[in-house]
Amino acid sequence: MRIRFGGFTLDSETRQLRRGDDELRLSRKAFDLLAILLERRPGVVDKEALREKLWGATSVVDANLNNLASEIRTVLNDDPQQPRFLRTVHRVGYAFCGEATEDRGDHDSDRAPRFWFVWRDRTIVLAGDRAIIGRDPESDVWINVPGVSRRHAAVRLVSEGDATTAVIEDLNSTNGTFVARRRIRRPVPLEDGDVVRIGETTLTFRTWTRAAAPTRRMARRGR
Repeated sequence: MRIRFGGFTLDSETRQLRRGDDELRLSRKAFDLLAILLERRPGVVDKEALREKLWGATSVVDANLNNLASEIRTVLNDDPQQPRFLRTVHRVGYAFCGEATEDRGDHDSDRAPRFWFVWRDRTIVLAGDRAIIGRDPESDVWINVPGVSRRHAAVRLVSEGDATTAVIEDLNSTNGTFVARRRIRRPVPLEDGDVVRIGETTLTFRTWTRAAAPTRRMARRGR
């Protein structure tokens, strides 16, 4: 999802917030909050739903959510008394109140490879050159289950010519990282459909490109 608003661009796949050519810095959860509100605009997202999306089963107080909203406003130079982007609905939640348009990109971007993990009912897109999998809430792929180390494993995107490959490596985790039921001792390339086990849970790795997925012509049957 790439959305433009008020001179800013938020790209949820590359996890970048830009103003013109300048990249702006947001913490991981502040970025996720802004992305959620943009996706649900102009509707109000209540605090309980936001806490569940951002922290899962972890219990947090309202101040944590308020701090993320304040961080977003600071970066966007948004006045909470006269908001252009982020509106507080007191005792309920937050809403994105500005004008925004979705940018679907061009044909070349559709041909670029995409990588993601499927975990339970979540789809976690890999963005950037390196993603950390772990129990630390600041991890790129946050897996808060028993047996997962705070920084359990890392996935790097390696480009050679026109090809890009995802490579996973264990980060000296307590319980190890397994790909296709085998514990990995060194970096291992991932293939579409590989099952990765960490701690007491598994993730399924997926990759896709439009260029590699043409529509198959079906044979016509004679009458």
